[in-house]
Amino acid sequence: MYFSDKFICATEEYSSYNKFVPAPYLRKEFTLSEAVNSLEITICGLGFYRLWINGTEITKGIIAPYVSNPDDIKYYDNYDIKEYVREGKNAIGILLGNGMLNNPGGEIWDFEKAQFRRSPCVAFAVEGETQKGEKIFFEADESVLCADSPLYFDDYRSGERYDATMEIKGWNEISFDASLWKNALVTVPPKGEKRLCEAQPVKPTGEVLYPVNISKGKIADDYRIHHKMAYIVPCEKSGMRDGFIYDFGINKAGVSLLKIKGEKGQRVELQFGEFLDENGDLTYRNINFFPEEYSQRDVFICSGDDDTFMPAFTYHGARYCIVTGITEEQATKELLSFVVCNSVLSSTASFCCSDDTANKLFEMCKVSDLANFFYFPTDCPHREKNGWTGDIALSSEHMLMMYDCEKSLSEWMVNVRASQLSDGQLCAIIPTTGWGFSTGPSWDAFVAAVPYYTYIYKGDRKIFEDNSDAIYKYILWAEGTRNEKGLIKHGLGDWCPIGGNDNIKASKEFTGNVNFLDTLKKAIFIFDVLGKEEEKAYCERLYSEIRASVRREFIDEKSLIADTCCQTSQAMAIYFDVFNNDEKVEAFGILLDMIHKNGDFIDFGILGARIMFHLLSDYGEYDLAYKMITRKEWPSYGHFIEQGLTSLPESFFPDFSECDSLNHHFFGDIANWFISKVAGIRYNTDGKSFDKVIIEPCFISSLTSASASLVTTCGKISVSWEKRDEKTYIKVDADERLKVAVSAYGKSIGQGSGEYII
Repeated sequence: MYFSDKFICATEEYSSYNKFVPAPYLRKEFTLSEAVNSLEITICGLGFYRLWINGTEITKGIIAPYVSNPDDIKYYDNYDIKEYVREGKNAIGILLGNGMLNNPGGEIWDFEKAQFRRSPCVAFAVEGETQKGEKIFFEADESVLCADSPLYFDDYRSGERYDATMEIKGWNEISFDASLWKNALVTVPPKGEKRLCEAQPVKPTGEVLYPVNISKGKIADDYRIHHKMAYIVPCEKSGMRDGFIYDFGINKAGVSLLKIKGEKGQRVELQFGEFLDENGDLTYRNINFFPEEYSQRDVFICSGDDDTFMPAFTYHGARYCIVTGITEEQATKELLSFVVCNSVLSSTASFCCSDDTANKLFEMCKVSDLANFFYFPTDCPHREKNGWTGDIALSSEHMLMMYDCEKSLSEWMVNVRASQLSDGQLCAIIPTTGWGFSTGPSWDAFVAAVPYYTYIYKGDRKIFEDNSDAIYKYILWAEGTRNEKGLIKHGLGDWCPIGGNDNIKASKEFTGNVNFLDTLKKAIFIFDVLGKEEEKAYCERLYSEIRASVRREFIDEKSLIADTCCQTSQAMAIYFDVFNNDEKVEAFGILLDMIHKNGDFIDFGILGARIMFHLLSDYGEYDLAYKMITRKEWPSYGHFIEQGLTSLPESFFPDFSECDSLNHHFFGDIANWFISKVAGIRYNTDGKSFDKVIIEPCFISSLTSASASLVTTCGKISVSWEKRDEKTYIKVDADERLKVAVSAYGKSIGQGSGEYII
């Protein structure tokens, strides 16, 4: 496997909103004098690529090879092409998209200013051996031929625009005559480390959504572009608004599949969005980081024949799509479907109970997790598509419980290390071009959380070895930001609380430093596993100092009220051991009183949400936790369902038309709570016992049954409980490698698989 650094391009000019430059076709012919024993191609197509051998596409999925800063890391994919070639003449076909290399749709985060910004380019190497033992090797060079493709605009966030009247039939096949094509240009390679992509590919999942309803409608006239983008005047705007709204019934992520026989030159526009306005028209006012008509919009110009169009260099997050430019006769269910895509992840956990509300919420967690897993967890699939570190810190545990995502998260951490500044600072989005530093310890918590939970749930020690230096370097930098009070410089706080970000009640200095204490605890554990005694001792000292500073500044030792006397602060002070053990029961009583005085409603943001329900359950208040989650009145998770949502939103609003995103994963830890508390599967609780599981369900009063499963490093365990005839029956089915201890109401009732009656 050879990682070639000989990059070529079709042109040095790159596309923008103001001037389109079509995606290039590239073609390389080669001749095999005889049959081969082996033949492979290793390719780095930037930003994205599609690959054909003798007319057969073999690309691993959409948006290949990865989403990275190519000056940090440039990713290669390797394919065995022996079965696709033949003796004699052969042809390699490549289509290049802009991806991260040229990302005008990322201007809000300064991607348009990237030093690496340029036109798409590719490097590849073909190597193998003939049946007579002769070596085969060649790379991309000026002999590669290129031409403009019908894909005349593509952007990772904005969408694709394809003119089928410009198609070049057979361009990637052996017999094609490319004598009129021009030669490729040799270009300077991106600066990044050459690396094989080991993250799971992003592909269609096999789930295809068909419209549950089609209605006449229009694009609402309420789009107000972000001020940073207001200066842009795109070179193409159609002004089309009237069309047919396709409702796919659920808010997921993927790509459109358009099948149409239209008039030659007929322009069809597909505008995707999350919700309809009060008039039933499609609005995308919540996705305002792009020029109008360039926010999740695909454009297709018909050839006049039977056409099929499915993008590969973008994807969208949506429930609805309005199709403009078609006739009523064309507006059929067969015209448009939505192909669900995400990283190829296998499920490793399940949950079900007697309450449909909880079941729906668990499914909504899964929908948002997967809609936001495209090589790594993103914040949302429609607006940003960024790897926000704070979001990943909050979701890493439940994602590692529920999916085999450890390879993808480990690969993302490679990009984290590449982006870390020499002084140890971490960025809030990965990949980045430099935008987003100094967001504080609550966001930076991911640097220890991702390795820690990967180790706990997947037993991967290597992720500690790979990241321990980065963790330590960050901690050294963070200590250097301590102020005269001995506290770490703070950043973002309890984001997305009830009522919006103007209503954050916990002080950012408190939540940031408490989360930093948790980072130090995880770092101490990591360094202990690795035998790094000096680093461990340093973190233990720093933990003691900062904990003392937090107590001095934020804990009233007489009243036992933490910080600003709010749900988040009080819960964090208990959960993260800011309170002493002999203070916790009384401090918890104060928290309980806060909740009851608030009508048993939630009153926190993402930081409080991550721990509150676990804490309540640990102190026996699991019925209250369940009520707060599932009740139908606002604010609650159950209210999401009452509002007709099918995925988890970014915020708690009484009217979700006010919400910027209806598909975020960072409130999804309730899935963890359902599995670990309601069903009671508590795995590897000391962090070092990969063969041990404690089963201790919370028998919610309003439930008659619950069941869950978890795939551990030592096999699968399934648990169910059911209330019947005034007794509770618990059934445990565990892999024989697992040592299982079963408890109920705080008392041990048995060991191992079997049925237990209480």
